[in-house]
Amino acid sequence: MGQSLLAALFGDPFAVMNTIGLIAFALVGSSKAIREEFDVLGITIVGLAMAFAGGATRDILVTRVPLALQSPIEIGLGLLGVGLAIALSVVLTTPDTHPITLVADAIGLAAFTTTGAIVATEAGVSVFGVIAIATINAVGGGAFADILLDRSPFILFDDFYASCAVLGGSVYFVAATVGVSGNTAAGICAVVTVVTRLAAVTYDWNLPTIQGLGLVEH
Repeated sequence: MGQSLLAALFGDPFAVMNTIGLIAFALVGSSKAIREEFDVLGITIVGLAMAFAGGATRDILVTRVPLALQSPIEIGLGLLGVGLAIALSVVLTTPDTHPITLVADAIGLAAFTTTGAIVATEAGVSVFGVIAIATINAVGGGAFADILLDRSPFILFDDFYASCAVLGGSVYFVAATVGVSGNTAAGICAVVTVVTRLAAVTYDWNLPTIQGLGLVEH
């Protein structure tokens, strides 16, 4: 049993990326809730919402029962991320903006972009479907968490975030189309997404607004 679990975890790119994404996004979502001074239950709900909402939407789109409802391991991984966020809040004054959390967010974005692309490709959807599901998987949880935090989802603003998932999903589709193996395509997708996101944070990349382009008055 233990050997089969390890084989599935480390041999299956979906399992690896899903594990990373769940822990990373639960950590990020919980850190945001801690900043807003939510209670322990609220912190857990926001953390788990960020970890699972995107994947649940992905699964519904490909007509399968969300993985979060199939295995207690999924919830356990999310709770591990919540616990890590609480631990960080004890030693850091602003855990939600600390480099550890920012890097975790980039890693979670890359991991869930990849899992979304894998599931969409296996479902046999079009190129638009692969990119759309990869992006929804990557940013849907963060958008839902922002709603719980009573603010507009930040992916709707000018931050270069969802664009990284669009790019990663596109790269995965191209790699799979030209015959690259599943493991390699997953690795390329994850690397492109995380590197692009970290570069955006480092160099303050933003998408232009209509006002910023001077097309309308502020």
